Amino acid sequence: MNVFVQLWKSLYSPKDIARFRFQGIGKTIGYLFLLTLLSVLPTFYYASTSLAESIRTTSALLRNDLPPFSIENGELRSEAAEPIHIDQGGFTIVFDSTGKVTRREVERLPNAIALLKHEAVLVASHQAQHYSYAAFPDVVITDEDVRAFITSLQSLLPVLIPLFGLVLYVLACAGKFISVCLLAFFGLIFAGMLDKKLRYRHTWIMSAYGITLSTVFFALMEAVQTIVPYGMFIHWFVSLAVLFLAVKEVPASAQRNS
Repeated sequence: MNVFVQLWKSLYSPKDIARFRFQGIGKTIGYLFLLTLLSVLPTFYYASTSLAESIRTTSALLRNDLPPFSIENGELRSEAAEPIHIDQGGFTIVFDSTGKVTRREVERLPNAIALLKHEAVLVASHQAQHYSYAAFPDVVITDEDVRAFITSLQSLLPVLIPLFGLVLYVLACAGKFISVCLLAFFGLIFAGMLDKKLRYRHTWIMSAYGITLSTVFFALMEAVQTIVPYGMFIHWFVSLAVLFLAVKEVPASAQRNS
């Protein structure tokens, strides 16, 4: 059966998921790689475009809108008496050498870069990264240095974005395989409860297809930039429910197969 047909059937048919249990493990692993790729595409698109836009915007603002500054002894210093907030069409620049703006305030923004009193904060698609100035105690950094660094980043984007995509994909694959391995143990528990004769190999394959509905749902939510409350709980609940229904569809007379 075509892998895309399997993906489609896995969205709504526990009976078909039960039938997939006899297929080769290699094909199932390939399916997981494909499913993971489809699931990370929205995240990769928004994160990479946000990164490119943030670098471009920051470069322009450093030239035109921010006062001269320096970072010395782990602190941001400038002549600005109040925090500066600049909104550029959904991307926010925060400059605060006074210490009035907190990290948590910046993290609430969807896309932002902030130079705070003691650290820099980068937020891309609600994912925040923090960089403490204290990591460079004996280094003096000026606005001229930051402009030169931003210019270098812009020239490296054709390399950085594919590298980011590769790291994102590898981490997502690892997470998917760990989830399937754990889910397969629950499959064995369900098999015992329902008196179905299944091996771990069978429940692993069924689990790989059982996570399809949850994975596609959260990929769509990411594509429309919608945050789902209790996402991890929903993912596991839906995946376990689909796996339970798939195990239930296994004929009672099914024998153990290696």
